[in-house]
Amino acid sequence: MYDVIIVGAGPAGLTAAIYTGRAKLKTLIIESNIPGGNAGITDTIENYPGFPQGINGGELMALFLEQAEKFGAELEYDQVLHIKSQDGLHTVVTAQGNFQARAIIIAAGARRRELEVAGEKEYIGKGVSYCATCDGMFFQNAPVAVVGGGDSAVKEALYLSDIASQVYLVHRREGFRANPSSLEKMLKNERIELKLNKIVRRVEGNNAMMKNLVLYDLNSRAEENLPVEGVFVSIGMIPASEFLADLLELSDGYIITDEDMRTSVPGIFAAGDVRYKKLRQVSTAVGDGAIAAAAVTEFLKE
Repeated sequence: MYDVIIVGAGPAGLTAAIYTGRAKLKTLIIESNIPGGNAGITDTIENYPGFPQGINGGELMALFLEQAEKFGAELEYDQVLHIKSQDGLHTVVTAQGNFQARAIIIAAGARRRELEVAGEKEYIGKGVSYCATCDGMFFQNAPVAVVGGGDSAVKEALYLSDIASQVYLVHRREGFRANPSSLEKMLKNERIELKLNKIVRRVEGNNAMMKNLVLYDLNSRAEENLPVEGVFVSIGMIPASEFLADLLELSDGYIITDEDMRTSVPGIFAAGDVRYKKLRQVSTAVGDGAIAAAAVTEFLKE
């Protein structure tokens, strides 16, 4: 039995654990992958206060985890299957067993959206990737493509430009949603070539590795072969909320909360990228985690 179980060890979950630990609440964090979430696999975080030169995302998240454990939070690596709530108690059902708590903070984050085209699943791990900082080093001096037009796609293209021989950025529009500072760097980078108004039709290759992207021009409606050895998909996120199974009120899969991070079920709170909101950054996740932990502390006192 725990006072609070936190689902997810990203910046929101780890911040919440720091606060609940300091409040002397018995805290368990359940994480299915590696601590840090998407922030943990980001090469450089430039906009988190206190680090004017930027900081590696993995290093920053390691400090978050160290601080949470310093205040007594426990970390369990497991996959949450669903949550049951009854008589003021919440049971988190995982692949390895059940855990109970008087309050829950869901900070499960979001995962990368897939292209859903022919050949994509066949070549996952054989050229198709969703994380440049995880897999970029496998493509030294090789041509690669990045698909997307947001901030993450632009940052991944910039990161890969120091590794690959050539980076193609495939974007379905001409305009970008990326941060102007990152966008300016990308446009000045001679190793990055833009493929605008195009989408990926299919991924092709041999039995071992992908070798080609078939692009479709939305204006001319013509197909184009793009010989690359890797493609990094960065076309948005999907909230990791499948395990909730109609337990909470959602919008497009994101958890709806009030300003105190309370969900539609008493005793269950949400924080970070899994929550329905406009801005998803490390700094906003940290704020969500702190608010959720304060709300949990107040809830348990009541």
